[in-house]
Amino acid sequence: MKIAVAADHGGFPLKQTVIEAVRAAGHEAIDLGTDSAEAVDYPDFTEKVGKMVQSGQAERGIMLCGSGVGANIAANKMKGIYAGICHDTYSAHQGVEHDNMNVLCLGARIIGPEPAREIVTAFLGARFVGNDPGQERHQRRVGKVLKLENQ
Repeated sequence: MKIAVAADHGGFPLKQTVIEAVRAAGHEAIDLGTDSAEAVDYPDFTEKVGKMVQSGQAERGIMLCGSGVGANIAANKMKGIYAGICHDTYSAHQGVEHDNMNVLCLGARIIGPEPAREIVTAFLGARFVGNDPGQERHQRRVGKVLKLENQ
């Protein structure tokens, strides 16, 4: 998969670790910046990730900011983007499996390099199960979220 990765200044210290984790999992990382710890605005970089996912140029995205909260809020304002803050592996894979999450938001001031690697690996290793026999409830629920998005 192609994975769009970006960070604001708060997420920058963990960005290279995340890119390395994406590559170690066998995927292509598309680095969308920022390239320094100089202050920038998280919505600008979140938008870059979201647009790559919306256009299909990336199958999923990862956005880092200080807490993960701002990036998560901004990402979920974009049509077709289903972002979640995950600071544990269970949420990272379950968000994809049950909720069709396509953007992972991480707080670089919350977690360190090793948890980030494990969380990214869990996120990238998961797939949406809503189309599997016996799992239709997840597709139904995601459909209801889509209905909310389109209101």
